Amino acid sequence: MKNIVYLFLLITQVFFAQSSFEKGNALYQDGKYQEAVQVYENIIKEDKQQSAELYFNLANSYYKLNKTAPSIYNYEKALVLKPNDPATLNNLKFAKKLTIDEIKEVPKVGFAKLIQNFTGIFDYNMWAKISVGIAFVFLLSFIGYYFSTISLQKRIYFIGMFILLLALGLSVSAGMAEKDHFDNDRPAIVFSELSEVRSEPQKAGSAIFLLHEGAKVYVTETVGSWKKIELTDGTEGWLDASTIKEVK
Repeated sequence: MKNIVYLFLLITQVFFAQSSFEKGNALYQDGKYQEAVQVYENIIKEDKQQSAELYFNLANSYYKLNKTAPSIYNYEKALVLKPNDPATLNNLKFAKKLTIDEIKEVPKVGFAKLIQNFTGIFDYNMWAKISVGIAFVFLLSFIGYYFSTISLQKRIYFIGMFILLLALGLSVSAGMAEKDHFDNDRPAIVFSELSEVRSEPQKAGSAIFLLHEGAKVYVTETVGSWKKIELTDGTEGWLDASTIKEVK
């Protein structure tokens, strides 16, 4: 009985969330961007629903309102759920043009870059699916090898199994590397109009440089109410935690 009630409540929640989502979309189409924002934010707050489409539409609404940080933040949230989505990446590029800071990205070089480029082809969920697929084909090859009575077929199956085993190890390793990167990667967006990055996690620390609304940083450490951040150009410093919002 409890399971039936729970299922009914879940279905009801999903129905109302979808209804609210469509309402937000209608408001956006009518040019009522602030009202659309309110509806989308309520879905996230009350229903705890997370989808790339929801964050994408919310980001679009904020962009129409010329609210730089919220639009970039929600585009980034959408990319966490749906990496490399062309529409989101394209709109994020336009949103970043509203920012003041021009932060260069220092590219990684050498073997580490090659590894990251390879593992970054897919997210860790896709690597997991690929691993399962390879494991299934490996099992079929093993069955073929076991039941085959012709020596040439056995040899072909054996070689295939060896190649598949290597591929399985490679895909599992790539998936683990991407999962580790995802867990340790802590992007955040600056929400304050102007933030002072300090040399120490205290207000007495000297100001190293300034960051403006919409800048993307990476959190590497937390001390009390301070976050140690790193920029894509390798610059580091400390920011008041209240001035940024972590994407994940």
